[in-house]
Amino acid sequence: MQPVLHLLPVLGILGALLPGAGAEEAQWPRFRGPGGNGISDAPTVPVKWTDKDYNWNVKLPGEGHSSPVVWGKRIFLSSAERETAKRMVLCLDTADGHMLWKREFLSKRYSQNPENGFATATPAADAEGVVVTWTTPEEVTLLALDLDGKDLWRRNLGPFVAMHGSGTSPVILGGLAILANEQGDLNTLDRPAQAPKSFLIAVDRKTGETRWQIPRRSTLAVYATPCVRQDEDGRTELIFASMSHGFTAVDPLSGKVIWEIGDVLKECVCSPVVAPGLVIAGDSLLKLGGHFVAVRPPSREQGQKPAVAWEIKKPVPRVSTPLVKDGRLFLWSEDGTVTCHNAATGELLWRERIKGAFYGSPVCVNNRLYCIAKNGDVVVLAASEKYEPLARVPLGEPSFATPAIANGVMYLRTRSQLFSLGGRKP
Repeated sequence: MQPVLHLLPVLGILGALLPGAGAEEAQWPRFRGPGGNGISDAPTVPVKWTDKDYNWNVKLPGEGHSSPVVWGKRIFLSSAERETAKRMVLCLDTADGHMLWKREFLSKRYSQNPENGFATATPAADAEGVVVTWTTPEEVTLLALDLDGKDLWRRNLGPFVAMHGSGTSPVILGGLAILANEQGDLNTLDRPAQAPKSFLIAVDRKTGETRWQIPRRSTLAVYATPCVRQDEDGRTELIFASMSHGFTAVDPLSGKVIWEIGDVLKECVCSPVVAPGLVIAGDSLLKLGGHFVAVRPPSREQGQKPAVAWEIKKPVPRVSTPLVKDGRLFLWSEDGTVTCHNAATGELLWRERIKGAFYGSPVCVNNRLYCIAKNGDVVVLAASEKYEPLARVPLGEPSFATPAIANGVMYLRTRSQLFSLGGRKP
């Protein structure tokens, strides 16, 4: 088969997963949806609602902080037992929430941040099934199951070291399952030679065989999930953020590093996002403060170098991933501070304090921001250059998760429940 023809199916998959590339509304295949941008235009999700407006809500086995993902008529979730750390992969029917299948995997408890859990990483889904990851001190597990929950492959990527536990999620792109396995804690900062190997890895989606692997320096563990960017010529880049390497743009097909700018980030928990002509990420270090940085990627043809475009000093989010919509950057901090900035310049447009603590990330649905507070309240704001609160709806149970939207329906995950909302004209 000619090389160009061989790439056509792959490029088609890439296009389907990119923001603004015509991704089907029936899919929400990864953390924060297609490309990682957290945006849906669904007109059928209400601004405010009551219990009678839910399509359904179901009790889940175990508990988790991870977000739901959707492929077609299937919802995939990760969950775990708090007492034993037994890991679970769940598949639910979008129509009524009934369990299609459940897989259980024995594991063990280990020390981590008390606000973390054993089901924090969000799965990634496609037409072949689902890819999940979890960690113990002895093993980083990357696992693929088919649509019926049967094993496809499992990889042991080596031991894991991090004082807060793990949280980065896999992504599926161009026939590859990709994971940022970057780890370390304060001890490895002083003694890097004793740290386990850190790397970015892409494995064949169907077989689990390694297709490319990029070594990384081990500093502090990364909890950020990469996002997708298209350059000025429409070529795809996968954007990673970390303390050890700053921003890194990788060709997802070959694993070639396209560009990189280091020494601009510290501990990375929230994920990077893309704005027109920019990539943006934030950091922190042991609650000592942090900042958000916008980097202007280079032109591949002109041989330029990436450069910092602007910075925003604290208060900024440490955990919650930002959102870019219509040239505006929305930052939602753990203490309830929400700010709106001009994405091109970083200029502050407004800042407000909202009651509650927030670990989930906002999504934008039909020009409205939805973010779930730690206590389970869903806060709805206008995605506007002026502050406009629209609603606050309690789910009745704590939540650290980010909503998913597919086929006009929003899925809201609390610690042990899943809610289905919308799909009908609100």
